[in-house]
Amino acid sequence: MFTKAQVAGAILLTGAVFLAGGCGYKTDPVPPDSIVPQAIEDLRYSVSEKGVTLTWTFPRETIKGTDLTDIATFDLYRAVVPLQDYCSTCPIPFSEPIQVAGGIVDPEGNRQGIYETALLRSGHKYFFKVNARTSWWAASPDSNIISFVWHIPAKGPQGMIAKAADSSATISWQPVTKLMDGQDVAYPMLYQVLRSKDNTSFKTVGAAKAATEFKDNALKNGVTYYYKVQSILMVDGNPVNGGFSEPISIIAVDQTAPAPPSGVTVVQTAAGIKIFWNKSREADVQGYRVYRRSAAEKTPKQIGDVSGIYTIFEDSSVVAGVSYYYSVTAYDQAEVPNESEQSQEAGVRH
Repeated sequence: MFTKAQVAGAILLTGAVFLAGGCGYKTDPVPPDSIVPQAIEDLRYSVSEKGVTLTWTFPRETIKGTDLTDIATFDLYRAVVPLQDYCSTCPIPFSEPIQVAGGIVDPEGNRQGIYETALLRSGHKYFFKVNARTSWWAASPDSNIISFVWHIPAKGPQGMIAKAADSSATISWQPVTKLMDGQDVAYPMLYQVLRSKDNTSFKTVGAAKAATEFKDNALKNGVTYYYKVQSILMVDGNPVNGGFSEPISIIAVDQTAPAPPSGVTVVQTAAGIKIFWNKSREADVQGYRVYRRSAAEKTPKQIGDVSGIYTIFEDSSVVAGVSYYYSVTAYDQAEVPNESEQSQEAGVRH
């Protein structure tokens, strides 16, 4: 038989156990948005005969938009699939992450993470992704996923030649026939052209093609452009980026002459003969050249050079009784000026 005190104690004890135990389910701690880094969006790679180099930019902000000061570590995930087993619709079998050191964040966003590896097997497809951590429990969302097929890459193209034209350039090179280890190329080869204005920041131009010549029709005359070409080995339809050519520079050249002047008129004066013409409407006209021939001559000779701001020239070296015929050309501001055809002739008997 329980006393009232014992019953009351039992009720209090039961209540305490219930409150302490709750529902019995506990969730993992969720880090606040103020410490979770933004996802890395520029994971990229480059290959050489030694292996692959991965690079990415340190995130500068959290997913909430607050500034980050440092990254504790990066988790780099890798997956390797033999080409014969690759399935485009299957989940990517990423392994346990590789730890890559973090560090202080550059406020300007210039600090790069880097990972290099030579442990690659020919005939396999590789996948990589990375995330950043500010602590063991605060990791960013996954980055973009990069993938490539590993094979000994091809050497870079040799024998680069560049020919300038009006607002364009033609780049050509020799076919690549060797891999970086000296073996003969046994797969189809493509070439990717890259262009830069500072010989540093190269960007792809057009799509990779099998041709060993490329014409670039989108240039500005008088500007220096730099080109290099990358070889791409196509292994069972998968691109394997290879070596680069040495860069080559070129300046697009204006080769288009102005239209010939119109309205050429000749007037006899007491001092000689004055020649007039209409001002050219073309903005790059630098000047005009005046030509003369006598009735006995078949080929006119230049007798004057006039600045582009004038449209008049006086010929004071005429001989009485001789018939003269005059024509005018316009020339532009190119380093080697392009001269128009001669205008229609106009004449007067002196």
